[in-house]
Amino acid sequence: MNHTEQPNDSNLENQLSDMPLTQHLIELRRHFIRMFVVVLVIFLALVGFAREIYDIFSTPLVALLPSNSNIIATDITSSFLAPIKLTLYVSIFLAMPYILYQIWSFVAPGLYKHEKKIALPLLLSSVVLFYMGLAFAYYVVLNSVLSFFIQFSPDNVLPMTDIDSYLNFVLKLFLVFGATFEIPVLTLLLVLVGIVSVQSLADKRRYIIVACFGVSAIVTPPDGLSMILLAIPMWLLFEFGLILAKVLVKQKNSNVGNENNR
Repeated sequence: MNHTEQPNDSNLENQLSDMPLTQHLIELRRHFIRMFVVVLVIFLALVGFAREIYDIFSTPLVALLPSNSNIIATDITSSFLAPIKLTLYVSIFLAMPYILYQIWSFVAPGLYKHEKKIALPLLLSSVVLFYMGLAFAYYVVLNSVLSFFIQFSPDNVLPMTDIDSYLNFVLKLFLVFGATFEIPVLTLLLVLVGIVSVQSLADKRRYIIVACFGVSAIVTPPDGLSMILLAIPMWLLFEFGLILAKVLVKQKNSNVGNENNR
């Protein structure tokens, strides 16, 4: 089996290496055009509901504001551009599975069969984890952070925020948590590529936990609650990735042992 697979992989590698650079660029452009078209189609389908989308997006803040307070627009174009900008981001988020599929389609021909078996599950897992990070940020973190800031507002200050400022604040929060939930995939990649071992990561656990809190303090709003809500999931996701890496390494060693016995 191994003797028949190796020539195929070698031939594929030789064919890819013989392809001119312009051919690779043309192929890459074709995938980018497909991504752009899908995002554009989703955006055009949603842009008519831009105001409703922003209403849903701003619900956590509006529910916490005093009855005589609301979100304001300090720029004359903000009330129009902010919902449009949000709709564009939503379109990209919704198109993310297709975008990653196009990236996979471009990269896959250059991978060996055993690499494809690992890469495809990691790709699918990264999509699921990214959406889980967004959901966690919206349903758990956002409400807690907004409550914290509003409750600590002085009595003689009426809490209000600009429509564009709120959008930028929440999008940053979403991207941070979406990226954070990719830690298990990153941990697996580091181990599978051989950059680090499972044992070395386990031995450096205390330093990684400290690094989680340090990174959280930098990327989150300046309050302890946000830092804790990001640092603890980062630590737990690292532990989850470490467990998966142990299972995969053990399975890989078992398969190698079985092949040697044959």
